Amino acid sequence: MEPRILVLDGNQRASLAAVRSLGAKGLWVAVGESAPESLAGCSRYCRQRVAYSDPFHSPRLFFDDILQQIESLGISFLLPITEATTYVLLRYRDELPDHIVLPFPSTEAVEQLANKNELFHLALEKDVPIPGTVFCQDAEEGLKALNGVERFPVVLKPFKSKVLDGDSIESTQVIIANSLEEARAAITSNTFFRFPFSIQSFINGTGQGVFALFDHGNPVCYFAHRRLREKPPGGGVSVLCESTPINEPLRESAETLLRSANWHGVAMVEFRVAEDGTGYLMEVNPRFWGSLQLAIDSGIDFPWWLYLVSTGQSVPETTWKYRRVRWLLGDLDRLYLVLKAPLSRYSLSRKLREVFNFVTPGLRTRHEVNRWNDLRPFWFELKHYLRALKN
Repeated sequence: MEPRILVLDGNQRASLAAVRSLGAKGLWVAVGESAPESLAGCSRYCRQRVAYSDPFHSPRLFFDDILQQIESLGISFLLPITEATTYVLLRYRDELPDHIVLPFPSTEAVEQLANKNELFHLALEKDVPIPGTVFCQDAEEGLKALNGVERFPVVLKPFKSKVLDGDSIESTQVIIANSLEEARAAITSNTFFRFPFSIQSFINGTGQGVFALFDHGNPVCYFAHRRLREKPPGGGVSVLCESTPINEPLRESAETLLRSANWHGVAMVEFRVAEDGTGYLMEVNPRFWGSLQLAIDSGIDFPWWLYLVSTGQSVPETTWKYRRVRWLLGDLDRLYLVLKAPLSRYSLSRKLREVFNFVTPGLRTRHEVNRWNDLRPFWFELKHYLRALKN
C-alpha cells in the first residue's frame, strides 16, 4: 500500500520545507491547516489540502477532524510541526489507528524534555549546565521565592510555551524582569503563572542550538547553524542564517539529555553560551524549527530521514556542506524596523550599510520560500504580506 503522509500546520515555513523534502522523494503528501489555504498547501508537492478545527480553541474537535482525514485519505504517517498540534496528538495518541506512525517517543519521554521544569531537573542529574534556577509551582510560590533573589535581571520561564489546559491551549511567554518590582508585576498580571515555572538567573551570551535526529535513543545526525540577521533586530526569528560546524561541548550535552529520555524523532536543543564558553541549557523543543530548509539545503535532510527511521529504513551516510538561507519577507520586515529606528540606535551610516547588505545577500544565499521550481508558496505569502500592510 502506498504510504500517505499528512503534514500539519501548513502555514509554518518548516511545514513547507518538510512537504518539499518528502514530496521530492515521490511520497504522497497532504497538508492540513485550520484554514482552507496555507503556505505549504500551495506547494507543487502537496497532493491534497485539508482543513481542520483550530487546535487552540477546540483540541478535541481538531483531533476528531484528524481521525476523519486519516480514514478518508488513507493516511499512514502524521507529521505535526507546532507544539500545539503535537501536544493534542500526544494526548489522544491511544485513539489513533494502529497503523498510524507518529514520529515521537512515549508521551512521558516528550514530557521529560518539553516540560522545562522536568528538563532542568534532568540536566542537574546529568551535570548539564543550567542557569541558577528556583522551581515554582504557581504564582504564590513564585512571589515568595522572589524575596530570596539577590541579583537582577532574572528570567521568568513557564514550564511550557503552549499549555494544553482542559479544552483549550494557552500560550505563555518568557519574561525578563530587570527588578524585583518588574518580576512581581509580571507574575501577578499574567494568568499563565498559575502553571509551574522557574526563576532563572540571566546569562549574558549568545544563543546557539543543536538540531538532532534520534532513532530510539541513538543519534542519527546533528546539525547547527548561526543566525546572521533576526527579526526584530535585537533578537527573535532568524531571517538569514548559515550552516556551521557543531559545537562539540553543546553536542555532548544535547546527546546526554536525548539519550537519557530514550528520544525518538527530531529535537532542537537550545543553549546560551556565556563569555567563558560555558553552554547553559535553555530548552528542548521536540519538533522541527523555523530554519529547517537550511539543514535540508546543507545536505542534512531531516524530514526525509525522520520518515526513514520512523518506518524502519536506513539513513544514507552524508556530510553537511556550507549554505546560507534567507527568509526574504522576514528580512524585509527587519530592514523596515532598522530604518524606522531612531538615529540614536542606528546611525545613518549603519542604516545605509543595512540597505546594502539587504540587496546583496551573497551568491551562496538561497531563498527559503521563493524557489523557482515551486513559486506558488511565495505568491501566497506575498499576497498575505501585502494584505497585512494595507490593514
